[in-house]
Amino acid sequence: MRSCTRLGQLVLGIFWITWIGLGAESPPTALNSSPAAVAASIPTPPRAATRDHWSTWHGERVNDPWFWLREKTNPEVIRYLEAENAYTEASTADVKAFGEQLYREALGRIQQTDLSVPLRRGQFYYYSRTQEGRQYSVLCRKPADASGNLDSQAPEQVLLDLNQLAEGKTFLSLGSFEISDDATQLLYSTDVTGFRQYSLFHKNLASGKTSGPWAERVDGVQWAADGQTVFYVIEEPVTKRSHQLWRRRSLEAQPELVWEEKDELYGLSLSRTKDRQFLICSSTSTDTWEQRILPAHTPQAEFQVVLPREKGHKYDLEHRAGLFYIRSNQNAKNFRVVTAPVATPNRWTELVPHRPDVLLEGLELFANHLVIQEQREALTVLRIQDSRTGAWREVTFPETVYAAGATGTPEFGAAAFRLSYQSMITPASVYDCDLTTGKLTLLKRTEVLGGYDPSAYVTERRWVTARDGVKVPLSLMYRRGTELDGTAPCFLYGYGSYGIGMDASFSVERLSLVDRGLVYVIAHIRGGNELGESWHDEGMLLKKKNTFHDFIDCAEALGSKRWVDPKRIVIEGGSAGGLLVGAVVNLRPDLFRAAHAAVPFMDVMNTMMDASLPLTVGEYLEWGDPNNKTYFDYMRSYSPYDNLRATNYPAMLVTTSLNDSQVMYWEPAKYVAKLRTLKTDQNPLHLKCNMGAGHGGASGRYDRLKEHAFEHAWLLTQLGIRQLQ
Repeated sequence: MRSCTRLGQLVLGIFWITWIGLGAESPPTALNSSPAAVAASIPTPPRAATRDHWSTWHGERVNDPWFWLREKTNPEVIRYLEAENAYTEASTADVKAFGEQLYREALGRIQQTDLSVPLRRGQFYYYSRTQEGRQYSVLCRKPADASGNLDSQAPEQVLLDLNQLAEGKTFLSLGSFEISDDATQLLYSTDVTGFRQYSLFHKNLASGKTSGPWAERVDGVQWAADGQTVFYVIEEPVTKRSHQLWRRRSLEAQPELVWEEKDELYGLSLSRTKDRQFLICSSTSTDTWEQRILPAHTPQAEFQVVLPREKGHKYDLEHRAGLFYIRSNQNAKNFRVVTAPVATPNRWTELVPHRPDVLLEGLELFANHLVIQEQREALTVLRIQDSRTGAWREVTFPETVYAAGATGTPEFGAAAFRLSYQSMITPASVYDCDLTTGKLTLLKRTEVLGGYDPSAYVTERRWVTARDGVKVPLSLMYRRGTELDGTAPCFLYGYGSYGIGMDASFSVERLSLVDRGLVYVIAHIRGGNELGESWHDEGMLLKKKNTFHDFIDCAEALGSKRWVDPKRIVIEGGSAGGLLVGAVVNLRPDLFRAAHAAVPFMDVMNTMMDASLPLTVGEYLEWGDPNNKTYFDYMRSYSPYDNLRATNYPAMLVTTSLNDSQVMYWEPAKYVAKLRTLKTDQNPLHLKCNMGAGHGGASGRYDRLKEHAFEHAWLLTQLGIRQLQ
C-alpha cells in the first residue's frame, strides 16, 4: 500500500504510544535581501545524465532517459542523490535557519519526558515512556495489585528499550510486539533500514535473555495459548507480498510451512480474537477478504476457512460464546454485522443492519457488550450495545469536528473500553468509556507546554461543491482573529486513496503555521472513506481523476469564496497524496504558490507495468491493471511523471528516502530530474533524500520533528512568511 505514514499515533501490539560533490555551500541568505541578491547566491542545480531506455507498451515504443536512476547500487546514482541534497542544502540556508526556529517552537511545546496511560492485560499494566534527549520510547510494565489496580509501588520491568536497540543505527522501527498468554515471553520484530523488512526476536521476560533473529521478512506474529507454539507470516523478498504462514512448535523446533497464498492479488495477516479463543489468518485483496481460523488451544491442528472467498465479499470476524460476529459487506455496501454459530458460519442472524449513509468501520467485542465504530458525515461515531438487553448507546463528544477511535482494550471482561479523542485544537486525549453508562473518564490529555490555550483557535467543518455536484467536506483550523475574508494564506492538505480517511487531528507543529496567520485545511476528497465505501469507489480505478478534481475544486472554492487568499495557497501530500500533488500541479500549476510532495508516487506507469516491484500486482485492484489497454490509457493520462510539460510550475519541494519500499526513491528522483528540463519558471525546485530511512522518513522523534520543521519552513518561505505576525 502506497499510503502515507507521517504519523502522530502508532499501535504496537498492546501499547498505544502517542507522539506524538558540488560547489561549496553558499552563505545564509539575509531575510531582507533583494530578489537579485538572493538569486545570485543560489548555486546551479544538478542535472541528471540521460540514457536511452526503451520499453514497449501495448505496441508503442517508449523512451525513459532517466530510467537508470533505479540502479540503487550504482555509485553514479548515489552521487546524483547526494548532489541534489547538496544543492538543496546550499540553496536553502535561510530555510534551514528558519526550520531550526520552527523546530525549537515545536520542541518547546512537547513534554519530552512523558508516560503513556497504562493499559491492563492479565496481571500486568503495560505502558511506554519517553525521556528527554532520547529518540525512542521505552516499553515497560508493572503488575496489578490484589484489587486489580496498577501496583504503583512495584518495580518497573523494562520489556524493550528501543534506544538501546537503536544504538549504532541510523534507523529503527518496531513492528510486532506480542506477549505470551502467561506473560513470560515476548516476541518482537525490528527493521533497521527503513525498507520494512522486519527480523523476529524472542525475549525471555524472566531471565531477560534475547535470542534471534528467528525469522526474516516477518509481517506479523501470534502466540498460541500454550505459550510454546508461535505462528508468523513472512513476505516475498522481492515483491514484499505477505504470502506464507509458518508455525514453530517450540523454542527449539524448526519452523514448518503451514500455508502459502498463491494468488498475487492477496496478502496474509495474523490476529487473535479478543477472547483469545481463536487465531485468525486473513487473506485479503482490495475487494475480497477470506478468514482462516484455528482454536488457540489446539495449535497443531489445521486452519479452517470460515467462509470461502467470493469475489467482492469482504468480511472479518470476532468470537464470543460459540458465535462468530461477522462484519460483512455482502448485500451491504457499507457493511453490516451478523452472528453465526462456529459450526455453521454461513447461517447468519443480522445484528447491525446496513445503512447507506454510514460506514461500519469495525467492531470490538467484550463479555457483555459490543462496540462498533462508524464513519458518519466524515466523523467517527462510537456506539455501544448491551448484549444482555440489546439496548444501544452512542458515545458523545464535545466538538463538531474531531478525530476519535477505539484504541484496543485487551481485557475481554473489561468494564470500560479505551478510546482516543482529539481535534485540530484539542490535544490527543485518552479516555476510558464505561460500557454500561457510556460515561467518559479522561485519563490523560497530552500537555502542550508554553501556555497553549485552545480557545485561541477555531476549528470548523465546511463543504465545497465539486464540478460534478458532489459535496466535499473540508476541516479548517485557524487562529482566532484570522479573518476569512480572502486575505489569509492557506495550507491545504490532501490524500484521497485506498479508502483511508484523513482525521482532523491535533499537531503541535501546526500551531507554528496558524500562529503565522495561515488557515490550515484538510480536504476530505474522494478516494478516502470519510463518506463511506462509495467515497473510496468514486476515487479509484477509472474514477481516480475525481480525487484530483476534488482537490482542485476545493482550492478554487477556498479562493473564490474569499475564505483564503487565492494567490497564496500552498499544498502538501505524501505517498499516494504525493501523487495527488503531482497530478494537480500538472493540471493547474497556476493555482498553487508552492507544493510539498512527500515520498510521492510519481512514476505510475513504470511502476505499475513492472510486476516484480513491491506492491504492484496487489494494487491492480486500486489503480487498475495497465496490461489492460483501457486502464493503461487512463492511468497514463494522469501519471505525474508522464504528464510533465514545458510550462511554469509552482515552487516544488520533493522529499524521499533511499530505503523506501513503498514508493521507491527513484520515482521522486526521476520526477525532479525530468521537471528540471521542462519547467519554464524560476521558482525553486528541490529534492531532499534521506539516505538512511524509509517511507516515513526519520525514525527518531527528534529527527522526524526536524524534517517536518524544514518542510514547513520551506513552504512558509515561499509565502514570504518568516517571523510570527
